[in-house]
Amino acid sequence: MIMKHKDYYDDQYIQDFSEKLAFVMPDFDQQAFSHALLGKLDDKELFARFDCIVDAMEQSMGRDYSQNVQAFFQLLGPELEEAKGMFNFGWWLWPVGRYVERHGNEDFCLSLSFLKELTKRFTGEYAIRPLLKEHPAEVMDELIIWTKDQNVHVRRLASEGVRIRLPWSQKLFVALDEFERYVTILTNLKDDPEKFVQKSVGNNLNDLYKEAPEKAEMIIAQWKNSGQSKAQDWIIKHGMRNRKEER
Repeated sequence: MIMKHKDYYDDQYIQDFSEKLAFVMPDFDQQAFSHALLGKLDDKELFARFDCIVDAMEQSMGRDYSQNVQAFFQLLGPELEEAKGMFNFGWWLWPVGRYVERHGNEDFCLSLSFLKELTKRFTGEYAIRPLLKEHPAEVMDELIIWTKDQNVHVRRLASEGVRIRLPWSQKLFVALDEFERYVTILTNLKDDPEKFVQKSVGNNLNDLYKEAPEKAEMIIAQWKNSGQSKAQDWIIKHGMRNRKEER
């Protein structure tokens, strides 16, 4: 029987996670954290479990966000070696990302630095969206730099975080509000050799077609005028997969 994602976050997870937090946070109240969660997650869905875990983290850690995030750096462990395995190996870090998603704008520069490291083990695509909403130009300028990063997960986050219609997330229109920067991000990645990144860029175009199809067409036209590659052709095809043909 295949486990549902939510079922990974059970009592055993809480015990293991509390030990990890206590190891990097000497003042972490492990007993209070466990008491707040053990036996109380079974009836909750995935994101409700995350919110309960983050609530308990907030009650059991210090209130200094920056200090907490500095401790989280010590949790991360080795980077993923391939462009896959994110959930297989890094799933236990999701509540950490959820905490950053909730509080990241308290120190958005530190949060960006942390998410760059987090995404090499799991994902920062949800946690980066409040940063984009509050500091769109500054964060997108950083993402433009990330499009050139050697790490495939960092490049993928540069694209995935700015999607208008990211699954399991509210719509984010920074792509339209900062369109020039958005085009730069996608254009920098249009020839990326990794299918993991190509799929994200294609999904960006697919999202854009649903909100501003003329802008999606403009991007594709610019790309075609500057040359073609197998990666670019695949991205365009993937991005246009749900486009409504003119009758």
